[in-house]
Amino acid sequence: MKGCIINYDETSLNEIFDDIESFDKYNLLITNMECYPLDEKMSEMFSNEYCWIEGKELLQLLKKEEFQWIWGVFSVFSKEITLEEVLKYKYPYADGYSGFWKNPITIQHPLATTEIVAWDGSKVLVISKKEELANTLLQKNVSAKDLEEYNQS
Repeated sequence: MKGCIINYDETSLNEIFDDIESFDKYNLLITNMECYPLDEKMSEMFSNEYCWIEGKELLQLLKKEEFQWIWGVFSVFSKEITLEEVLKYKYPYADGYSGFWKNPITIQHPLATTEIVAWDGSKVLVISKKEELANTLLQKNVSAKDLEEYNQS
């Protein structure tokens, strides 16, 4: 498990999702959402209790309109895992989850491979069972910091 923390003004969710290899082979559960897209369809979709969406569709939507996420947890699942299985567990949340800020860091949803978190409109946290994702983000983005090292400071 590896994670990183990035200043929101130094990256975008599009860039992070683009760094996930074969992103179209995943589904996402988006929870704890606060964002303000101008597009009416997206606004409605992201104002629900949760959103279940294919990775490819999410990328298309986010490329259509660039907007800031204040809060949101993007839990990434392989396509073999169904929504029914995912909903057997509590929704992941951003504000108040202590697992981001203590070591070892943890992913909230036990079936997720990765969680990407828009945190308070200022940070993006990425925690993944696939360490190469966090390593890629740490190499690509000068403001990215290893989350466990960040927690020790």
